[in-house]
Amino acid sequence: MFGMSVFQSVLERLKTEEDAEAEIREEQSSALSIRGLNAGFVGNVASSAGLADSGAVQRAYFDMAGDDMLAPPKPLPAPVMPDHLKRVRPEEIAADLGMTETESQQSLAEKRRTFAAGNHPDRHHPDFRANATIRMKIANMLIDEAQRRLRIARVA
Repeated sequence: MFGMSVFQSVLERLKTEEDAEAEIREEQSSALSIRGLNAGFVGNVASSAGLADSGAVQRAYFDMAGDDMLAPPKPLPAPVMPDHLKRVRPEEIAADLGMTETESQQSLAEKRRTFAAGNHPDRHHPDFRANATIRMKIANMLIDEAQRRLRIARVA
């Protein structure tokens, strides 16, 4: 450092630090390490077992794997549409709602929530969402009409 400019001494120090960091990185990449274990111990065990390269690990895994582990997964069975989603006629949905002539605004709102809990399209398999959507639309229409009749009866 003596006889060097400040700039040259800073460059020399950075180069020395960079070389030291490169050595550390090289040592770490050559040893197999597992967080929490002494890297030297793990490296020694892995190299003595012949598992220093990942190819050996992969070969060992596939050698130990049974045929059932290596076979492609079996396809899932096709989903079955629930019976209530097959009922899409307005009279069937009205029967499912269980509406009577003595309904109140609160009871109609409760029927809407209860019906939606079991019939909302988001709660069913994508293949059945069209039927669930039809059921929800018809149920909402029936309940809205019953609520409209209640409002008219109250005014009259």
